Amino acid sequence: MTDDWRNDRIGAAHAGRNPTVLAKLPESFAVIGDAQYLPGYCVLLVDDPAVNRLTDLPRGRRLRFLESMDRLGEAVEQACAELDPQFRRLNYEILGNTDAYLHAHLFPRYDWEPADKVRGPVWWYDPTVFYGPDTALGPQHDELRARIAHHLTSEVPTTHI
Repeated sequence: MTDDWRNDRIGAAHAGRNPTVLAKLPESFAVIGDAQYLPGYCVLLVDDPAVNRLTDLPRGRRLRFLESMDRLGEAVEQACAELDPQFRRLNYEILGNTDAYLHAHLFPRYDWEPADKVRGPVWWYDPTVFYGPDTALGPQHDELRARIAHHLTSEVPTTHI
Protein backbone atom coordinates (compact mmCIF):
# COMPACT_ATOMS: atom_id res chain seq x y z
CA MET A 1 0.00 0.00 0.00
CA THR A 2 1.35 3.40 -0.91
CA ASP A 3 0.89 6.38 1.33
CA ASP A 4 -0.61 8.72 -1.30
CA TRP A 5 -4.18 7.48 -0.81
CA ARG A 6 -3.96 8.29 2.92
CA ASN A 7 -3.68 12.01 2.12
CA ASP A 8 -7.20 11.97 0.66
CA ARG A 9 -8.96 8.85 1.91
CA ILE A 10 -12.38 9.89 0.61
CA GLY A 11 -11.14 11.01 -2.81
CA ALA A 12 -9.12 7.79 -3.10
CA ALA A 13 -12.24 5.79 -2.18
CA HIS A 14 -14.23 7.52 -4.94
CA ALA A 15 -11.37 6.81 -7.38
CA GLY A 16 -11.10 3.15 -6.34
CA ARG A 17 -7.56 3.68 -4.96
CA ASN A 18 -8.24 3.35 -1.21
CA PRO A 19 -7.28 -0.27 -0.44
CA THR A 20 -9.08 -0.25 2.92
CA VAL A 21 -12.57 0.15 1.41
CA LEU A 22 -14.88 -2.72 2.28
CA ALA A 23 -18.04 -1.36 0.64
CA LYS A 24 -19.80 1.76 -0.56
CA LEU A 25 -22.80 2.42 1.67
CA PRO A 26 -25.38 5.22 1.61
CA GLU A 27 -23.64 8.56 2.29
CA SER A 28 -20.40 6.75 3.15
CA PHE A 29 -17.57 4.30 2.62
CA ALA A 30 -17.01 1.45 5.07
CA VAL A 31 -13.27 0.92 5.55
CA ILE A 32 -11.18 -1.39 7.69
CA GLY A 33 -8.79 0.49 9.95
CA ASP A 34 -5.09 0.86 9.22
CA ALA A 35 -4.38 -0.41 12.74
CA GLN A 36 -5.80 -3.72 13.88
CA TYR A 37 -4.73 -3.84 17.52
CA LEU A 38 -8.39 -4.55 18.19
CA PRO A 39 -9.16 -6.89 15.26
CA GLY A 40 -12.09 -5.68 13.22
CA TYR A 41 -11.59 -1.97 13.88
CA CYS A 42 -13.41 -0.12 11.10
CA VAL A 43 -14.23 3.45 10.16
CA LEU A 44 -17.23 4.82 8.32
CA LEU A 45 -16.11 7.74 6.14
CA VAL A 46 -18.67 10.24 4.87
CA ASP A 47 -18.57 10.22 1.07
CA ASP A 48 -18.36 14.04 0.81
CA PRO A 49 -15.20 15.50 2.44
CA ALA A 50 -16.89 18.91 2.76
CA VAL A 51 -19.20 17.43 5.41
CA ASN A 52 -17.52 18.36 8.68
CA ARG A 53 -20.06 17.23 11.26
CA LEU A 54 -23.19 15.12 11.43
CA THR A 55 -25.42 18.19 11.57
CA ASP A 56 -23.98 19.42 8.25
CA LEU A 57 -26.11 16.77 6.56
CA PRO A 58 -29.81 17.37 5.94
CA ARG A 59 -31.91 15.07 8.13
CA GLY A 60 -32.55 12.42 5.45
CA ARG A 61 -28.86 12.11 4.57
CA ARG A 62 -27.94 12.19 8.27
CA LEU A 63 -30.24 9.26 8.96
CA ARG A 64 -28.79 7.34 5.99
CA PHE A 65 -25.27 7.91 7.35
CA LEU A 66 -26.32 6.66 10.78
CA GLU A 67 -28.08 3.66 9.23
CA SER A 68 -24.84 2.88 7.38
CA MET A 69 -22.97 3.10 10.69
CA ASP A 70 -25.45 0.64 12.17
CA ARG A 71 -25.08 -1.68 9.19
CA LEU A 72 -21.27 -1.62 9.40
CA GLY A 73 -21.50 -2.22 13.15
CA GLU A 74 -23.69 -5.26 12.66
CA ALA A 75 -21.26 -6.68 10.09
CA VAL A 76 -18.25 -6.08 12.37
CA GLU A 77 -20.01 -7.69 15.33
CA GLN A 78 -20.93 -10.77 13.30
CA ALA A 79 -17.45 -11.21 11.84
CA CYS A 80 -15.63 -10.65 15.14
CA ALA A 81 -17.93 -13.02 17.04
CA GLU A 82 -17.38 -15.71 14.39
CA LEU A 83 -13.59 -15.45 14.63
CA ASP A 84 -12.99 -14.76 18.32
CA PRO A 85 -15.12 -16.23 21.13
CA GLN A 86 -13.79 -13.48 23.41
CA PHE A 87 -15.49 -10.74 21.40
CA ARG A 88 -17.59 -8.81 23.92
CA ARG A 89 -19.07 -5.67 22.33
CA LEU A 90 -18.64 -2.87 19.81
CA ASN A 91 -17.95 0.78 20.67
CA TYR A 92 -19.09 3.53 18.31
CA GLU A 93 -17.46 6.97 18.31
CA ILE A 94 -17.94 10.08 16.19
CA LEU A 95 -15.14 12.47 17.11
CA GLY A 96 -13.72 14.61 14.29
CA ASN A 97 -10.89 16.23 16.21
CA THR A 98 -8.04 15.08 13.96
CA ASP A 99 -9.75 14.61 10.60
CA ALA A 100 -12.26 17.38 9.98
CA TYR A 101 -14.59 15.34 7.76
CA LEU A 102 -17.42 13.34 9.31
CA HIS A 103 -16.42 9.80 10.20
CA ALA A 104 -17.32 7.19 12.80
CA HIS A 105 -14.93 4.77 14.54
CA LEU A 106 -16.18 1.25 15.29
CA PHE A 107 -14.00 -0.50 17.86
CA PRO A 108 -14.53 -4.17 18.71
CA ARG A 109 -13.78 -4.91 22.34
CA TYR A 110 -12.58 -8.25 23.69
CA ASP A 111 -12.38 -10.09 27.01
CA TRP A 112 -8.65 -10.69 26.36
CA GLU A 113 -7.88 -6.98 26.70
CA PRO A 114 -5.92 -5.94 29.81
CA ALA A 115 -8.20 -5.37 32.81
CA ASP A 116 -7.12 -1.72 33.11
CA LYS A 117 -8.08 -1.04 29.48
CA VAL A 118 -11.11 -3.22 28.68
CA ARG A 119 -13.61 -1.01 30.49
CA GLY A 120 -12.20 2.30 29.24
CA PRO A 121 -11.94 4.06 25.89
CA VAL A 122 -9.46 2.72 23.36
CA TRP A 123 -7.63 6.02 23.62
CA TRP A 124 -6.15 4.76 26.92
CA TYR A 125 -3.92 2.39 24.94
CA ASP A 126 -0.34 3.42 24.24
CA PRO A 127 -0.51 4.83 20.69
CA THR A 128 2.94 3.48 19.83
CA VAL A 129 1.56 -0.02 20.47
CA PHE A 130 -1.99 0.53 19.20
CA TYR A 131 -0.74 2.04 15.91
CA GLY A 132 2.61 0.26 15.83
CA PRO A 133 3.94 -1.85 12.96
CA ASP A 134 2.88 -5.10 14.65
CA THR A 135 -0.79 -4.08 14.45
CA ALA A 136 -0.78 -2.68 10.91
CA LEU A 137 -3.43 -3.93 8.52
CA GLY A 138 -1.97 -6.72 6.41
CA PRO A 139 -2.59 -10.12 4.83
CA GLN A 140 -3.09 -11.66 8.26
CA HIS A 141 -6.39 -9.74 8.38
CA ASP A 142 -7.70 -11.02 5.04
CA GLU A 143 -10.19 -13.48 6.54
CA LEU A 144 -11.58 -10.91 8.98
CA ARG A 145 -11.81 -8.33 6.22
CA ALA A 146 -13.58 -10.82 3.91
CA ARG A 147 -16.10 -11.73 6.60
CA ILE A 148 -16.93 -8.11 7.38
CA ALA A 149 -17.33 -7.35 3.66
CA HIS A 150 -19.47 -10.47 3.22
CA HIS A 151 -21.82 -9.44 6.03
CA LEU A 152 -22.00 -5.91 4.62
CA THR A 153 -22.89 -6.98 1.12
CA SER A 154 -24.96 -10.12 1.65
CA GLU A 155 -26.94 -9.47 4.78
CA VAL A 156 -30.26 -7.72 4.55
CA PRO A 157 -30.24 -5.02 7.21
CA THR A 158 -32.63 -5.84 10.03
CA THR A 159 -35.55 -3.57 10.69
CA HIS A 160 -36.56 -2.92 14.26
CA ILE A 161 -39.93 -1.50 15.16
